[in-house]
Amino acid sequence: MREKFLSVLLLAGAGLLAPVQMLWAQAVIGPTDAATPTPAATTGTFGPAGRESERSIGEWLMRMHEASRKRAYVGTFVVTSEANLASARIWHVCDGDQQMERVDTLTGPPRSTFRRNDQVVTFLPDAKIARVEKRESLGLFPNLLNATDSSIPEFYAARQVGNDRVAGFEADIVQLKPKDQMRYGYRIWSEKKSGLVIKLQTLDLDGRVLEQAAFSELQLDAPVRMDKLVQMMSKTAGYKTEKLEVMPTTAAAEGWSLKAPIAGFKSMSCLKRPVAAGGVQPGTIQWIFSDGLASVSLFLEAFDTQRHVREGLVSMGATQSLTQRLNDWWLTAVGEVPPQTLKAFVLALERKK
Repeated sequence: MREKFLSVLLLAGAGLLAPVQMLWAQAVIGPTDAATPTPAATTGTFGPAGRESERSIGEWLMRMHEASRKRAYVGTFVVTSEANLASARIWHVCDGDQQMERVDTLTGPPRSTFRRNDQVVTFLPDAKIARVEKRESLGLFPNLLNATDSSIPEFYAARQVGNDRVAGFEADIVQLKPKDQMRYGYRIWSEKKSGLVIKLQTLDLDGRVLEQAAFSELQLDAPVRMDKLVQMMSKTAGYKTEKLEVMPTTAAAEGWSLKAPIAGFKSMSCLKRPVAAGGVQPGTIQWIFSDGLASVSLFLEAFDTQRHVREGLVSMGATQSLTQRLNDWWLTAVGEVPPQTLKAFVLALERKK
């Protein structure tokens, strides 16, 4: 069950915790980052008087989002949850609309992932395999979200709760509190001058920390050269190249629907894998939902008595995975949401053909 969870986790990361999922799975998808969204409406209660205290939730999130797109940086990123720890070295550079990243895992099996916009190459040096794929977003921290969504203020309230220093940088601390029981809360450290997210905590419904992700060391406006990263990304000589393909589709075309919407979560995309990849079988459908911060992926594949032997819930940090048989189908629901949210999706899912 755990190995299956890790395989699926690599494919499901459209929300706030996508980078956390990546590091756990590699220890290691959602709206594109090409569009410039409009800030959401004002909501929430804020802290002391001043410009920071006047910002709406949309303005806070937009500021963080834009900083992640426009700043070059190099840093060491660490994710902790209970007794688990994963870390990676991150290089990020941008040139106009061009975004380029390199992520090297520092824990677990060695792995280097390069992303140039939606093109992704992952090098597995032990196996001498280079996996080439196209993703809407790799979701690397601190790319907090890919688009602010007008429904976010309906389901989250924001307030500034203080100031702190992280990795040598002064930061504003902003807390996002859910307005219902269907999503987790977040505490975010945003670098004062730029807005870049440098630390993130995911909070359960009682306000306890489920997971923490932070830069332990960070160099802003680092001299990262995009041409050098592009050159490294293309060096696949000596590696067996595996091309992982997905085909866009719709849930309706595949015969699936929800009997009722899940509050705040909107369908973002639906993908189908024509061939097996990363433990996911050919023909597997991935239906992705997001509330603008958290995401849920529903993976649907034909039921196999040899492989699908155990239903149940698995937790990894703030991420939950729920597996269940649905007649001739096997469902794996994954998301950085409370278990009851995944159960609501399972109960609402129905086969139309």
